[in-house]
Amino acid sequence: MTIEDQSSSSALPRTERPDAPAYLTRHRARRSVPAAVPDEQDESIPLYLRQFRGRDHRSDPVMYDGNVVGSSRAWAEVTRTKEIVPERRDQLATIDCDIYLVRHGETQGYSSESGLTPLGSWQAHRRGQEFARRVTDGMTVELLCAPTNRARQTGEHLRRGLLDNIELYGRGNPSIGQLRDDQNFRNFEVATPEGPRDVTSAFRIYHREMEKYERVGLGERPGWLVDIDRFWGIQQGGGDPITHWLTMPMMYFEPPVSCVRRFWRGILTVHAQTSARTVVVATHSGPIRAFATLAMGYDPGEPFNTEFVRVRLVAGGTTALVLYRNRVQEVVIPDLDALPPNSDPRFQE
Repeated sequence: MTIEDQSSSSALPRTERPDAPAYLTRHRARRSVPAAVPDEQDESIPLYLRQFRGRDHRSDPVMYDGNVVGSSRAWAEVTRTKEIVPERRDQLATIDCDIYLVRHGETQGYSSESGLTPLGSWQAHRRGQEFARRVTDGMTVELLCAPTNRARQTGEHLRRGLLDNIELYGRGNPSIGQLRDDQNFRNFEVATPEGPRDVTSAFRIYHREMEKYERVGLGERPGWLVDIDRFWGIQQGGGDPITHWLTMPMMYFEPPVSCVRRFWRGILTVHAQTSARTVVVATHSGPIRAFATLAMGYDPGEPFNTEFVRVRLVAGGTTALVLYRNRVQEVVIPDLDALPPNSDPRFQE
């Protein structure tokens, strides 16, 4: 036996089948031999199949306005369409400016004007690197922050991350502004005997006064001390004091609606003063959450460290799109001059 014969005999068997599949062979055999009993009368065949086989599809016209427009099968093909899914509003709208309200990174503590932890600095830097992907050639970006250490440090690290990845992505000379404070985006405040203070700054005054009352027993505590004691008691007990602030009126705390009005004033002011298409604001979770709650109509929950609410000003200046946690809500931009002024002298905008 030659080598060729050995190789051919050891090859795998061929799997090609030139004959038709079994179901098709049976069908052809049934059609080639006249049946003794027509399909319409064969009780062994299911009723639906007998009716289908007995139907002459070529003589099954579909009428429309008195005219024959085709058979039922052809008509089904014509009228079968894809589901109509409208485009989202934020995809159709022309946007003038994007504003990102970013919560600060992880902080060293809320009982004083502490800065960020190493993790918080890294969170802010990573958020800046992510924002760099949204920057296009020649774009102008403004950076603002609330006047607190943790918000300012968040803005600084965010700017560094933004500049790092802009160079990495090879963007064509975008203009990245210097970080600056904006009082409109400050945290909610508490009315203390020393004037309105950020809720974390007020903690030091509260702690000092509470120590006096507990050590000396001066009698009944003033209302502002009771409000702060209730707020920080929820925090120390593992609860959510921001929910308490949003839902329970407190005489000595700045109301949530006042914070929202301040934020809108800050957004409209920066939009009027700059040509930037993107504005990034490092601020605090309480006012961000109040802003999202008013826009969405429900409390969407506490933003995580460096999570943001996105506000897109629609061209025309009458509406804006608020995006938070996969939900988009179109809201009317408030006319702040038409609203009644803030009558509380303790919390002026």
